[in-house]
Amino acid sequence: MKIGLHSAILSDFDFEEVIKISSKYSYESIEVACWPSNQDKRRYAGVSHINPDALDEKEIEKINKICSDNNMDIAVLGYYPNALDPIKENSDIYIEHIKKLIIASKRLSINKISTFIGKDKNKTVEDNLINFKKVWVPIIEFAEKHNVWVGIENCPMYFTDDEWPGGLNLASSPHIWDMMFKEIDSEYFGLSYDPSHLYFQGMDYIKPIYDYKDKIKHVHIKDAIVYKEKLDYYGILAPPLSYMAPKIPGHGGIDWGRFISALNDIGYKEHACIEIEDRAFEETEQDIINSIRISKKYVDQFI
Repeated sequence: MKIGLHSAILSDFDFEEVIKISSKYSYESIEVACWPSNQDKRRYAGVSHINPDALDEKEIEKINKICSDNNMDIAVLGYYPNALDPIKENSDIYIEHIKKLIIASKRLSINKISTFIGKDKNKTVEDNLINFKKVWVPIIEFAEKHNVWVGIENCPMYFTDDEWPGGLNLASSPHIWDMMFKEIDSEYFGLSYDPSHLYFQGMDYIKPIYDYKDKIKHVHIKDAIVYKEKLDYYGILAPPLSYMAPKIPGHGGIDWGRFISALNDIGYKEHACIEIEDRAFEETEQDIINSIRISKKYVDQFI
């Protein structure tokens, strides 16, 4: 298992700087944020450390040399849009970029991308599954053609008022994963597993590791804290950020010893990338660097 860093937290740094910072603090790989050049203002979105449109042979050689010189791997290319956006003009843009990343991942010999399914927040799960099949069968067929694995993060994406009530990512629970994998039974379609999203919903985040061991080929290490007094005040039907907050590993409620033990039990030998989304470490550039350093030091005790 290699401990990596999700590059989105270093939005003000270029690719080479991201690699050098990650290497300095003993990370072994990175998940590279690869948004297109757009106006996505969502927190931790809109970050682009590799541009697939600029990926000619010279750029590939440059990327590979930077990684080699710093003894770093690229774990996966990451991009998290709403491919089931009910506005077709938007979904078409998102789907096109997902396909660009599939090609880029192949050309960089990474052969993995990580993303969201997407969702129409105002439709039922059953109605979204109809659109899921229409949109995602061709995407996974495209990925199979290029021998690229597509991992879906299990984030519900219903944190803010504009994502309420249904959220913007269908793949939020094992119940829905089962329906997704029944519709698309492919070795190139799996989970980018993040325990924090199950944890804050009060769900078991250990058991799915065993149940979906053949589908988990990428992992996010992100913690979360649920403030009981806020939950008591706002209630479970409020947007989650009313009563919870993402935290760096060790500063929330995840039992990381049990989590890493479960990954070891299933023989997980892929990348586990620390994803930092902790407002307590965002005031200054040094705060961000500290969060990167502290997170790696904490996780190292379990590996």
